[in-house]
Amino acid sequence: MSAVPLEAVLRVDGRDEATDGGPAPLGPPARLFPALSAVYRAQLSRARVARIPLLFVATFQSVGIMILMRGVVDGGGEARAVVAGSSVLVVAFVALNLLAQYFGQLRSDGGLDHYATLPVPPAAVVLGAAAAYASFTVPGTFVTAVVGCALFGLPLTHLWVLVAVIPLAGAALAGLGAALGLLAPRPELATLLGQMGMSAALLLGVLPADRMPAPLQYARDLLPSTYGVEAFARTFGPDPDWAVVALDLAVCAGVGVVSLAVATWAFRRAAVR
Repeated sequence: MSAVPLEAVLRVDGRDEATDGGPAPLGPPARLFPALSAVYRAQLSRARVARIPLLFVATFQSVGIMILMRGVVDGGGEARAVVAGSSVLVVAFVALNLLAQYFGQLRSDGGLDHYATLPVPPAAVVLGAAAAYASFTVPGTFVTAVVGCALFGLPLTHLWVLVAVIPLAGAALAGLGAALGLLAPRPELATLLGQMGMSAALLLGVLPADRMPAPLQYARDLLPSTYGVEAFARTFGPDPDWAVVALDLAVCAGVGVVSLAVATWAFRRAAVR
């Protein structure tokens, strides 16, 4: 049997740990955007299996609501509110409801421990998952908007504004959904909170604001997706005020930054427990 010298055991990468004072330092953590891209691709691949049922349910729900509202609302500003709210509701169903369920389940089954051991910033995990889930809402949102315009006789001229509405409203709702899922102590409660949030988006986003009681109108102003709905609804007019549309989108973006920051804080809080 051959003996290994003690010096060979203590020597690591050409340095003597006995005199170095400790183990070799770890490598630098991953940067935000490369980590975000990696998490996004992984989440997109994971959720791809459920893409068709998810799109069908979210789109069918919103189209069904517009068909029901067609018997109550004839046209004008109320029709614009119904179509805009139903379109953004597709985003709320995925970004708010399903993301709350996902993070609630991830916390309960120990999935956060996996991310906590990786050199990935918490913001990359939250943003990557939110972006992946929001990506599935794009086809359904456009289909809902086109069907709604056909039902209520609204123009399709400015439908391109959804390119800005979907990511901004999606970011605001996804941050809220992730925070609800991460802060809920049990996955069942996370599912309940996600369902309640989507119900609030349905009630406060689809119904015309002037038909609501005053307390609900104030609550509507607190809903993150309201400003995306308002921006989209204004584009159906004969001469949209683009300055006001841009202001609504800017408010929606600001709310999105705040909600994603809260979700990142909730991720750090849940990961260390």
